[in-house]
Amino acid sequence: MFTPGPVSESVSVPEQVAGPVPARPHGPRRRMPGRDRARSAAAAAVASGRRALPAVTAFLVARLAGVAVLTLWAHRRGGHPRDLLALKWDGLWYHRIAEWGYGTFIPSWEAPGLRYSDLAFFPLYPMTVRAADAVLPGGSVASALAVAWAGALLAAWGIFAVVDHCYGRRTATALVVLWSLLPYSIVLSMAYTEPVMTALAAWALYATVTRHWLAAGVLSVLAGLSRPNAVAVPAAVTAAVLADAWHRRRTGRRQEPGAWCAALVAPAGWCGYLAWVGLQTGSGTHAALHGYFEVQSRWGSTFDFGRYALKYVRHQVLFPDTLSAYMATVLCCGAVLLLALAVLDRMPLPLLVYSAVLVVIALGGANFFSCKPRFLLPAFPLLVPCAAGLAGARPRAAALAVVTLAGVSLGYGAYLLTVVTVPL
Repeated sequence: MFTPGPVSESVSVPEQVAGPVPARPHGPRRRMPGRDRARSAAAAAVASGRRALPAVTAFLVARLAGVAVLTLWAHRRGGHPRDLLALKWDGLWYHRIAEWGYGTFIPSWEAPGLRYSDLAFFPLYPMTVRAADAVLPGGSVASALAVAWAGALLAAWGIFAVVDHCYGRRTATALVVLWSLLPYSIVLSMAYTEPVMTALAAWALYATVTRHWLAAGVLSVLAGLSRPNAVAVPAAVTAAVLADAWHRRRTGRRQEPGAWCAALVAPAGWCGYLAWVGLQTGSGTHAALHGYFEVQSRWGSTFDFGRYALKYVRHQVLFPDTLSAYMATVLCCGAVLLLALAVLDRMPLPLLVYSAVLVVIALGGANFFSCKPRFLLPAFPLLVPCAAGLAGARPRAAALAVVTLAGVSLGYGAYLLTVVTVPL
């Protein structure tokens, strides 16, 4: 595990979800009254917000710079930045769901037999956009961007909170900066679901490592309604609960009913939407269990345990390809390497399970290779080794690294939305 920075600024790793709990010398633990616990949670939230302010500010500056560069380049090429950010690729599907609900089917223009259905898109983001559109001025497109940008800011704060808790303030700040400057970070400014999912995932993980089980369960339910790969969130919460229960059993301590409730409730959002899609697509038990996956297969999206990804990389080795294809390959390989480092460094179990599930889903799925770096954006714990290195670097070296990453991120983000013609 990395411990960046001087001792005075580092934060000792607190009690892990599956780790031992030190004995209390002054008798049994007293439960705080509900009002006191609420005040304590509110005070902790305020303190966390103050600690996170520099990191969130840096994130905001980076994303505003990304939008500014995109705006300049879009006008140069005769496009409109609002349309590129809100109505491109999946953004258009979410816009239609927010405006008219589910029910859109489009025959594939790439392969005969495929039939694109909006049931492949989870409901939390478009329904939130619809609710925001009812109270905000500017129309549904502006509301879609507002919800996504608010989600991105909450995600930056949540990422800081959980990494600060596990690794310290300097590493947390550096990680938020790195996350805001990834080559595909322009997605965090688009009307996509990744910002909202990452916000819910980060705060669910924070609630898990701090043992706020009820909050972890509720946030997992909401996260499960945001994206297909958000199943990583209930998987992380459940793994943490099982590890904690096993440790309590071995040490003869009482089990926590709240933790078991969180584990039972956590998958409800993800499983509930899959069951609803099954009922919409057919009748019977088979349809309820497999309906969503049949919808995905009509998009050409199946799980083949990485065979498609390996064939794609092999093709790149043998034949020339586009810049975006090579960048996607580099980022996917980097994710695998960082996951291996997370295992070797014994990353806290909830963060490790969450990241591993995201990597397996992204790289194990067939087709849409150009989208895989986007699918990996919520896997922020993988950046811990890079953030630790940045936090421990000399100021001049750290500044040079950040400026270089910013140049790549801002330029590549504009390239993705104005030049690249494959789905993002």
